[in-house]
Formats: sequence, C-alpha cells, structure tokens
Amino acid sequence: MSRRLRAFKRWMRSQGIKCSNTLEIIDGGVEQGLSVKALCDLAEGDHVAIIPKSACLSIKTSAARDIIEDAGLGGSLGLAVALMYEKSLGESSAWAGYLQLLPERECVPLVWTLDEVDSLISGTELHKTVKEDKTLIYEDWKDCILPLIVNGPLNFNPDGFGVEQYFAARSLIASRSFEIDDYHGSGMVPLADLFNHKTGEENVHLTSLSSHSSIDNDNDVEDNVDDGCNNKLSAEDHHFRESSSALSGNCSLNGNHVEYSPNSKDDPVALVMIIVKAVKAGTEVFNTYGSIGNAALLHRYGFTEPDNPFNIVNIDLYTVFEWSKSFFSCRYVRARLSLWRRLGCSGCVGQSSEYFEISSDGKPQLDLLILLYIIFLTEEVYHKLNQMVPSICNISESVPILLLETNNLKIPPETPEVENDLLLTDRVREALLLLADIRESFYGESIEDDLELLQRCCPILERKLYHSVTLRVSERRIIQKLRMHASLSSRRTKRTCMRKS
Repeated sequence: MSRRLRAFKRWMRSQGIKCSNTLEIIDGGVEQGLSVKALCDLAEGDHVAIIPKSACLSIKTSAARDIIEDAGLGGSLGLAVALMYEKSLGESSAWAGYLQLLPERECVPLVWTLDEVDSLISGTELHKTVKEDKTLIYEDWKDCILPLIVNGPLNFNPDGFGVEQYFAARSLIASRSFEIDDYHGSGMVPLADLFNHKTGEENVHLTSLSSHSSIDNDNDVEDNVDDGCNNKLSAEDHHFRESSSALSGNCSLNGNHVEYSPNSKDDPVALVMIIVKAVKAGTEVFNTYGSIGNAALLHRYGFTEPDNPFNIVNIDLYTVFEWSKSFFSCRYVRARLSLWRRLGCSGCVGQSSEYFEISSDGKPQLDLLILLYIIFLTEEVYHKLNQMVPSICNISESVPILLLETNNLKIPPETPEVENDLLLTDRVREALLLLADIRESFYGESIEDDLELLQRCCPILERKLYHSVTLRVSERRIIQKLRMHASLSSRRTKRTCMRKS
C-alpha cells in the first residue's frame, strides 16, 4: 500500500468515514490513478461506505467560510476558493490527509495551453466551448478572486490563489465534486470521488443517510482493505454501524471546530454509498457520471470511451444559415426561418450558439429536418402555411399539418417514423449530405489520418493526444452515419439537383 493511501485511510478514520472491508482502493500511481475493486461479490442494496457531511469539503465546512460568504461567492467559484484556501494551509488544513491524495489538477482541456486546445480538439464540439470557458473563468478570477488578494481579507500566501491555481481548482471541482444537499450545495466528497466512471456500468450510488439509519461493521477503516474476505459475506458483514459521533450535527475536524447547521433536525447528516448493481469479486467498482458522450467526458473528466453510445455531433444553426444562402437569397432564408420558429421549432441553445444534435446513430434532430423541409417548400405552400401559423401551438401539432399540406394526405402520418420519412425528401437528403461535408471539413485532416494516429499513440503516456483523437474519431463516425442516413431512401432513389431561387 502506498504512503499517500495509508495517510488517507488514517484521515478517513479520524473523520468518521467508514469504508467496508469488501472494497480495496488501488493506487496505480500518477499515470493510472486510483480505483476501487471488490474483494468479494457485492449484491444490490449492500452499503459499502458512509461519509459524514462534516468530512466533506464545502463552502459551509471550510475554514474560509466567513470570507467566502462575506464576498458573496457561491457555487463553483466559492468552492474553488474553499479548496484553494485549504490547500494553502498545508498540513494545518482539516483536509490535509484527503488533499494530499488529489492531483494538482485534472488533465482536462480547461487547463491545457491554448496551443494544445487549438491543435488537439480543433473541429470538435469542445473547441469553441473550452476557449469560451477559459475566458469566462479568467474573468471570474480577475473580478472575484483577485480583489480578495489585493484587499487582503485572506490571511494566506497569495501564491496559492493565482490564476493558475484557480484553473487547477476548477478542474478538480468539475471532475470530482458532488451535490451534497441544499445546505452545503456542491462539495468535495472524500472516498466517493475515487470510484471511476464507466458508461452503463453504475455499480455504486451516493445518497443521503438519515441519523436513525444504521449499518453494522466492526472493522477498522485503516485495516479493512487489507483483511480480505473469507468466502461469502454474512448479512452482518454487508452492513456496518455508523458511530454516533459521525452522525451528530456538530463534528470536529483535526481540532478545528466546524459549525454544521443543517436545515432541520431531520436532515440527513451523512452520505452513504450503496451498491445498485451486483459486482463480482476481483472486478472494479464503477460509479457513473451520467449518460454523456465523449465531448462531455473529456470536457469535465479528461478522458473518453471507445464506442460511447451517447456521443453526439452538433451542426450550428449558423452553419445551416450560411449553407442555405449559397442557394437562396438572404431574405428568402430569413422568411423560411421565421416560419420555422413560429411553428414551434428551435435548436438546442449553448453558451453562445444555437445548434442541432446528430445522435450516435447518425439521425438528425427533428427540428433540423423541419427547417430544411421548409426551406425547400414552394412559394405557394409556404404562403399557405404562413397564413395558418397562428392556429399552430407547438412542434407536435406543426409536423402533421406541415406534411398534410405538402403531401396531399387525407390523414396525418401514423408514426414518427412515417413523419421522418416524409420529411426526408430528396432535396432534404441532399442538404444533409452537404451539411455533413461542411461539418467534416472542420477537422482538417482525414479520418484515416486520425485512425492511424490513434493506433500509434499511448493512452497513458500521451493522454491528451489519445483522448482528443478518440473524440475526433467518434464524432467523425457519426458524420459518416449521417451520410448513410441521408443516402438511404425508401421513397426515392434519385437525387434532384439543387438550384438557386
């Protein structure tokens, strides 16, 4: 067992954190990090850890609480100040045993250099987002953190609160923090943040434990990992009792009293980790960060997954608008866009743009199909629909009416699949192919080049490159599927030529 892991276990015991002897924390070093393995078969419903909320690092529990609240800082910004402050205290911090286990920063694009961002994730869903994040977070530091340094309300070494330290703290918070409760807000939850993510493989879940709940265990936290298991666990071994001191509302952290005042006496004062999916002995125990694609995984956690079923690719509304102006006048396009909006349609809204999602199977968002369909309406049908718009409330009503008026149907389409097929006219399919080409061009090099690079690079020694290329490849495969989706037609096989109006 590594020295830092021993120190962390001693710290857990001092704070009343209980970890079942069914779990083993594995220290893979700087390259591979930490993970949690099951020493025995774990069944659904087993309680494997209890973490007092007083042991969590939040704005409310930090020694810098008064300063943070007086400055009116909350959310991730306030938590970043709390984290930087506790790190600046070194061994004097109530969380020293926990903080020494954390990396200086997570390897997420937020803390990459601008050159790395431009060279590694150009063309991906992350490129613009990360650059915007860098600007916004720097402004947060300048507007909110720098005054704390200049005005001197903090009794600390200002070197621990520089812009680089702030970005590092934000990277840790993005990848490791949990929502604790309404009182604490989000915070760092020791032990819970050691469970790695695997899409679709959530074995353990973090939830609240009320003060009258109990879990039985006589094992010592520092020793329970090394004891191992003897065959099948008994019912008593599956549950261990939380000490009354850990469940009380007032706790002491390394001698530094922390005021903990939950909203009511009935509020849970501890968090419990429960097995929600059976785990075999000897296998890793996973948490899950949600049903998110590779762009979000790399953005927040610094890694990607091959064949992630939640991958998506976005096509900006601006890209569609610019493409359409190659075939139609600007006035024409704006009029069609106006009708589209009055039909109750819209794209997804990001930080600074509106966009359409292409799902992992290559299917475009319905709103995009409707927009392309409206763009190619004849003037006669367009004007007729324009007169009908006031009676249409939302997109679910607008699609049947749109298709009834343009396909000489007597009854609305029976299923969404039929609606989708009717919207995919030859001209709409041609438009999708052209938009796919435009979106593909953002990446620069060919997908074959990316695949070759992916085969050559090492996921451990070249982590940034490996996960960036994995993201690019996963997005480009979706674009390939979009082309296939647009090329297959059950209604027409011959494409029409597009001409300017």
